[in-house]
Amino acid sequence: MESISGVGVIDKAAVLLAALRVGPLDLAGLQAATGMPRATAHRLALALEAHHLVRRDAQGRFCLGLELVALGRAANDQLGLAEVALPALVTLRDGSGESVQLFVRDDQHRRCVVSLQSPHGLRWIVPEGSLLPLDAGSAGKVLTAGPRAATWVQSVEEREKGVASVSAPVRDRTGAVVAAVSISGPIERLTRQPGKRFGAQVAAAGDAISASLAAAR
Repeated sequence: MESISGVGVIDKAAVLLAALRVGPLDLAGLQAATGMPRATAHRLALALEAHHLVRRDAQGRFCLGLELVALGRAANDQLGLAEVALPALVTLRDGSGESVQLFVRDDQHRRCVVSLQSPHGLRWIVPEGSLLPLDAGSAGKVLTAGPRAATWVQSVEEREKGVASVSAPVRDRTGAVVAAVSISGPIERLTRQPGKRFGAQVAAAGDAISASLAAAR
C-alpha cells in the first residue's frame, strides 16, 4: 500500500480503522478490505485492540473500539472550544503584543489547542498540539487548581529559562475549569512580575471565552 505519512505502521493502522467504519469484520474480511497480508492485518488488529481502539463483538469479529468514542468527544469539545475562544485570543494577542495560548488538560499533562504567535522577533513559541507538564508553568497551575483557580496565575522560569507567563481560567456553566488562556514570552518584556503587566488582560480574556462558551452551549 502507498504510504501517506511516511510512517508505514501508522498508515496501515489508519487503513484498518477506516475499513472497520463500515461495520464488524472477521479476519478474512479485514484482510480483504485492507489488502494487507493476513498476518499483518491480524497483528495490527491485536495491537489496536490492546489500546482499546479496536474491540471484538459477540461473534469474535473486529469492530471499532470504545476508546475512539472518548477521543472523538474530546476532539469535538476541543475544536468547539478553540473556535469559540479564537476571537478573544486574537484580541489578547493584538492588545498585548505577546504570544497567546489556550491549554486544556489531557490526563496528567496539558495540551496546547490554540497558539497565536507574537509579532516580535524575540518570542516564545508553543506549537499547537504540544503536550506539556501540569506541574510547571502558570497554565498547569490553573488547570490543577479546579474551582479554586485564582483570577490569574503567573510563573517565571519554571519550565524554561528566560520565559515568563500569565494564565487565567476558562470556566463552563458550572464554574468548572475547562481550559487555561495564557500569555508567554521573554522575561525582558514580561518582567519578573508578568501578572502586574498582563494579569488583568489575561483574566478578561478568560472571562470572555467563558461567556462565549456558555452562550454557545
